[in-house]
Amino acid sequence: MKKILLASAMILLSVGVNADDIINTDLNLQNPDVRKCLLEASKEDGWQLKSVYMNTSDELVMVFDKGNSTKIYKSK
Repeated sequence: MKKILLASAMILLSVGVNADDIINTDLNLQNPDVRKCLLEASKEDGWQLKSVYMNTSDELVMVFDKGNSTKIYKSK
């Protein structure tokens, strides 16, 4: 039982997102033109879109990766 708990804790820690990676923006990500500009600018800088979803607060979240770095944009 302890091994299962330890393994679960290790998995959670390894997939956790740092608070520094979350970028709360004033961007209206609900607007398709704003999303398009963010996608184009991110691609120019070498970032790749990994995920788009609505969180429990009905905020649009966009996750970008570049190498070992992750940036998370959250609409307000």
